[in-house]
Amino acid sequence: MNFTKTTEQASKYEHLEKMSVTDLLANINNEDKTVPLAVEKALPQIEKLVTEIVSKMKQGGRLFYIGAGTSGRLGIVDASECPPTFGVPFDLVIGIIAGGDSAIRKAVEFAEDDQEQAWKDLQQWNINKNDVVVGIAASGTTPYVIGGLEMCNQNNISTGSISCNAESPLSKTAQFPIDVVVGPEFVTGSSRMKAGTAQKLVLNMISTSTMIQLGRVKGNKMVDMQLSNTKLIDRGTRMIMDEIPVNYEEAGKLLETHGSVRNAVNFYNNKNKI
Repeated sequence: MNFTKTTEQASKYEHLEKMSVTDLLANINNEDKTVPLAVEKALPQIEKLVTEIVSKMKQGGRLFYIGAGTSGRLGIVDASECPPTFGVPFDLVIGIIAGGDSAIRKAVEFAEDDQEQAWKDLQQWNINKNDVVVGIAASGTTPYVIGGLEMCNQNNISTGSISCNAESPLSKTAQFPIDVVVGPEFVTGSSRMKAGTAQKLVLNMISTSTMIQLGRVKGNKMVDMQLSNTKLIDRGTRMIMDEIPVNYEEAGKLLETHGSVRNAVNFYNNKNKI
């Protein structure tokens, strides 16, 4: 197989230990600046995957992220932020990491090398043809992720991928691949850096665009967010004040009674026939 791991190529920087803190920070920052431009080149690929996810979710499907190490953790972060941000059930967007939940905090040796485990993990969620599974792997070579997507393909389940190497084995496996080629890392092979940043940006795009398409945002406001702390209650109260002619106290009572900004505003508008 002729395949080059561009995220692990020799960095143009040498002898990092001889750099001052100022130089280290400046050079890391310079490398980070290139990431959004790499993501921009992948926008057509991202659009195709988002369109597929929205279509499947409208049919009752779910979105799964599978990955190992940093990639798996990033998928879990994105999935876990969807319920509080958009008010969706916890099992609509699901992150799965090689090695299980213990791998979120501590690396599990050789977990990413098991090509059969991802499918077993997905089956625990009763995966079906209405779902979409997105494999995340910076190198695009992780057996756990590739094996999971291969089994999904065989079972008529839509598959996507996020990789930082063009034409990687993972990209060739996924039906809707996303290639964000960020180039060599500042610390050679440390894909938690530019590759991790790229993956996070793409995940933000996927989940946010999907939720907007599903009607989970009104204007640019998180009208279905969970009211899980004082800050969010205050934010929700002020959102209501922006939408309807009530003061802070009245808006707070509406929010408390109806449980979300959307429900509070709809109740007021219906009551007053606005």
